Amino acid sequence: MSVAEVSFEQVFNLAQLLKPSDQARLISQLAEMIENTFEAQGIAPPSRRPLRGLLADLGPAPSTEDIDEARREMWGNFPRDDF
Repeated sequence: MSVAEVSFEQVFNLAQLLKPSDQARLISQLAEMIENTFEAQGIAPPSRRPLRGLLADLGPAPSTEDIDEARREMWGNFPRDDF
């Protein structure tokens, strides 16, 4: 089977049949292959933005008390009898 005969959808569908551990191995090997391709072509791979602090611009997280109060407000009249 030549490369031209294989579609993305076929590969994706086959990858879904793999066990999760094999899917992770596939992703790891594909990432390594892509990085090697970038290096061979003299292209810097895309930089990865660290996840730490990604949402820092949104301000501090709500406190446990705020979350509990919101839950009480949401579920306060559940179940309703007006149905």
